[in-house]
This record gives sequence, structure tokens and C-alpha cells, in this order.
Amino acid sequence: MLLFVRKLMFAYACLLVTYSIEAQTSITPKLDWVAQVGSKSFPNATKLFLVDAITDTTKTITQQIQKSIDACAAAGGGIVRFKPGVYVTGSIFIKSNVQLIIDKSVTILGSTDFKDYPEIDTRIAGIEMKWPAALFNLIDVKNAAVTGAGVVNARGKFCWDKYWKMRKDYDKIGLRWIVDYDSKRVRTLLVQNASNITIKDVTFKNAGFWTVQLLYSNHITVDGVVIKNNEDGSGPSTDGIDIDSSTYTLIENCNIDCNDDNFCLKAGRDWDGLRVNRPTEYIVIRKCIAQRGAGLVTLGSETSGGIRHVLATDLYAKHTDNGLRIKSAYTRGGTIEDIYFQNSTLDSVNNAFQFNLNWYPAYSYSELPKGYVYDSIPAHWKSMLQRVLPAEKGIPHAKNIYINNVVATNCNNALVGTGYEKSLLENFVFTNCSITAKQIGVLEFTKDWKFNNTSIGISIKKQEQAAGGIEQKERLK
Repeated sequence: MLLFVRKLMFAYACLLVTYSIEAQTSITPKLDWVAQVGSKSFPNATKLFLVDAITDTTKTITQQIQKSIDACAAAGGGIVRFKPGVYVTGSIFIKSNVQLIIDKSVTILGSTDFKDYPEIDTRIAGIEMKWPAALFNLIDVKNAAVTGAGVVNARGKFCWDKYWKMRKDYDKIGLRWIVDYDSKRVRTLLVQNASNITIKDVTFKNAGFWTVQLLYSNHITVDGVVIKNNEDGSGPSTDGIDIDSSTYTLIENCNIDCNDDNFCLKAGRDWDGLRVNRPTEYIVIRKCIAQRGAGLVTLGSETSGGIRHVLATDLYAKHTDNGLRIKSAYTRGGTIEDIYFQNSTLDSVNNAFQFNLNWYPAYSYSELPKGYVYDSIPAHWKSMLQRVLPAEKGIPHAKNIYINNVVATNCNNALVGTGYEKSLLENFVFTNCSITAKQIGVLEFTKDWKFNNTSIGISIKKQEQAAGGIEQKERLK
């Protein structure tokens, strides 16, 4: 059955709507793969290499740090450590079998000079292209770690300022869709084409762009990481942790305050993402906190390779824009499926649940304005403009989403779900959930949604009451 709900306005100060199809106690899937996620090895800690530098915020010591890492790797691996103090660095590259420790007495400051971040081959927002290396890079490595209770302050405002200046100019000439790619900024930590990697206990601040990106990698653990990206202002695209076409990943005990998606799963964009065709799958996110940010758990908008087999459990969101969020576009393709979001609390979020298969059209769809010659534009523009053929390959799908034991209070909207004729939001199952919000929201183009022992409480002040009531339609499918 396909349920459409529109213009949900209530004439009572408080109304409780309860859907109780079946009284189920919980969803207990096998999820046999959960035990396989996370890093399966850790660097040997018998050899110690101390970075040969003294604390000094006026000097960039990238070369000294890299020299210690290279020496450690050449010796078969071990620990690289700093003396207590504050140090400035550009891009450093951590090697196999090396554990870089940033102790509580150590603060790392990111250089604010773009020249200290060499361009590399990577993927940004679903498109493979040249982009500055991150502050910390674990590329083509195995069995490596970044740990410690110290602080990494990327000082990313120099990136934010660059973006807003370019954004203002690009918006005027119809190039909103490409400015995020042309405005090259610095990620804080990149794991790319790597395996058995551990990131643990470090505090990251003020990312210039995404904070932690896990790209084309497997068996990764991110544990106890704190991300504070809003201390120096409100930076654009300062995602917390992005799991990007990676597998068997464990994220736990993390706390993220950022200005975009908090915990985000991605798998490529449009023609280029479909060409690469690598899924994000077998992911566990547990015992984590999201504060300010666009989404506690976000799936998309880069969905081309597919996002599946995800367990998100024991999470807490406070003042986050969305609780569970799905976003894609008509040119993305890919399927989001077998997602379990459970045992979590959402407090004072904007949308408890938001699912949108036609997200942000001005950004999602690429069109070259008049006056540009195709042969003279950059390669990444051409990737973005390449049409998905046949067009049906670009249709995204979202199905088999299981939401269990979730309590959401003080929300603005309970449910905002928007599929479309060619792609229904299918088999979303809510079990043992309680949601209170100012509005139920809008559901369009959905199929086989189930509410088992689930309540939605609507609270509206008397002066905000309006005539109208509930309009709902049912269609058989």
C-alpha cells in the first residue's frame, strides 16, 4: 500500500497519533557480518622515533615529522611521537606499520598556506580528481594508526573564506553545481586505499573541509575521536566522518560537532560514481554523539555504488538538523538498502527522519551555462557534465530500512520522505518508536511503510492552530 500524507495540520494543542500494526518487541536480525568490522591488526610498539623539533608556532616542521615517519617505516615500524608542545605542519604521509601518537601534551596546528598541501589523485564528493592532500594522509598503506589524547587544530578558516568568496561569484553565473569542486580545500585526515587502520582518541578542530574521509579502504576503526569544527565560526562542508566506498568499518565512541553531515556514508556521484561502482557496505556506527551538524547519520547524497549492510545503534543527537537522513538525486543511481537504525535518542532535532531522492537540485544537477566552450573546461567539469545513459541507470533506490527503538523529542518534523514516480521509498519499517514533533511532515511516493507499536505525538500551541485537518490518500500498488 502506498501512503501519501500532505498538509498535516491539527486543531488540537496536542494530538497523539499511534500506528500499531503489530506489537513487536524488537528487530533482531542476524547481522552476522558485524563481528568482522574494524581493524584486525595494530602496529608493533617496540621501536620509538621522536620528532626532532622544538615547540614553535612560527615554523612549519613538515619535513622533520615526515623524516621521523619514514625512518620508523624503514626500520620495520613502530611509534612516532612528539615532545610536549605546539607544532605547525602541512601534509604528512603515514606509512605502513607506523603508529603516530599525538599525546595530551601536544597540539598540532595545520598550516594556513595552500602550498603546504600538494595535490594528489583522490575523490572529492563522489568525483575522482586532483585535490590537495589532507593534513594527515594514510594512502596505500596497511597496519597503521593515529592515536593519542592530543589536539589537531586544522585552522581551516582560510579554506572557508576561499569558498565563500568563490561561491558568491559562481552563484551569479550559474555555476553553483561546480564551485564545491573548484574551491579546493584541505581535509584533516584521509585514509585512502588502505586496510587495517586505527584512528583513536584524537580531538580534531576547525577542519578546512571534511574532517575524516575513509576512501576505498577496508577494516578501519575510528574510536573515541572528538570533532569540534565550529570553534572558529561556521565552516562550509566541515563533515565529521565520511565513509566513502569503503567496507568493514567500525565507528564508535565518537562525538562530533560540525557544520555539515556528522556521520556520513557515500559511494560516488553520477557518471563518475557509476564508472567506479564501489559500494559502501558492512558498516557499524555505535555509541556516538552528534551535536550541531546536518545529520546524525546521513546516507548520500553520493549513492552511485550503493550503500548497504549498515548498523547504526546506541546514538544520541542534540540540536542536529536531521536524525536519520537519506539524500540522492535522479542522476546518482545506486541502491540504499539493508539499513538498521536503532536504540537511539534524538533531542531537539529539526527533522527526526528525512528521506529525499531529489535533494538540492541547484547543486545536484550539472548544466554548462552559455558562453563556455566544452573543449576548454577542466576534466572534472566534464566528469560532472557527462550524462548517465541510459537515464534509468541514474535512478536511485531506497528500500528495506529498519528503524527500531528510537525516541525523538522536541522535533520540528517527525517524517519528511520524498521519493518519486520511478523510485518509491519502499519497505521502511518503524518498530517500538516514539516521536514528538510540531508537525508530522510530508510523505510522498512511498510503498509498504509499516509502523509497529510506534507513536507520533504532535504538539502545537493554540495560537498556531489552523483549520484544515489531515489529508491523506491511499493507493494500492
